[in-house]
Amino acid sequence: MRIATSNPFVGLEAIVQENHRLADHTWYRIGGPARYFIQPQSVEQLQEAVRRCNEFEISTYILGLGANILVPDEGINGAVFVLQEEAFRKIRIDKNILLAGAGVDMQKLLLRCVRSGLAGIECLAGIPGTIGGGLRMNAGGKYGDIGSVVSSVTVMDQSGEVYDYTKDELVFDYRSTNITAKFILSASLELEEEDPEELMRRTKEIWMFKRNTQPLSTKSCGCIFKNPRGLSAGALIDQAGLKGMRVGGAEVSSKHANFVIAHGGASAADVLKLIKLVREKVYDKSQIVLENEVIIWP
Repeated sequence: MRIATSNPFVGLEAIVQENHRLADHTWYRIGGPARYFIQPQSVEQLQEAVRRCNEFEISTYILGLGANILVPDEGINGAVFVLQEEAFRKIRIDKNILLAGAGVDMQKLLLRCVRSGLAGIECLAGIPGTIGGGLRMNAGGKYGDIGSVVSSVTVMDQSGEVYDYTKDELVFDYRSTNITAKFILSASLELEEEDPEELMRRTKEIWMFKRNTQPLSTKSCGCIFKNPRGLSAGALIDQAGLKGMRVGGAEVSSKHANFVIAHGGASAADVLKLIKLVREKVYDKSQIVLENEVIIWP
């Protein structure tokens, strides 16, 4: 292993911050700092920064809007990449084909599509995150998922090679995709033209359903566990009598049992302990092992 005797990012200081507080970039607002926090302004800068990480054997992580990430209290001893600069937030619409950069906010993109009379991603209403993160997790819910409208995805692997996945090569499943490349750069979506007023009505209905059934105004990271096939993780947690259960500042939501809320003073350790406890008690009650939907670093 090569040990850096000096700054491994010489010449890239404008886009690299050291020991940067990650709690400011996650919905939980908890967790320690990143050893390196990198915000490339172009694909070329991203490639060079990744090359340096490879050279010095620095672990790499990708952070979108931090909506489904739990950062440990001790932080991340590696490089956290954030693709939020203009080069990664471009949107281009050509009739019913939409090209969106990985850093585009899904809620802002949804609103633009609705106003443009383009249907297909209303299922994203109320789901925070970027297009890159949404693709990685195949974001969606009972109303559909983003993978159903994706026609191509441009990615970059850990070696810096940029290439495309075509529609025939893509596989989207429940909260997963077959995209293995480390970095998602952009995606092309094939949408359908529809009356903007009807689209807005449908989108509002979905948003109201989410608002009425999920604790959207609290500090959480969305659903903690994936739904087992044919079952509801939230219902299993509720049946185990776990709503309102607390560990330190972390609490199982009384509104939706598959959400863990971080109250003031909560630590990542509190959340992790509560997740472990919920999984154990659900198994004791139903003999079902819940699988994480939240991404726990490292």
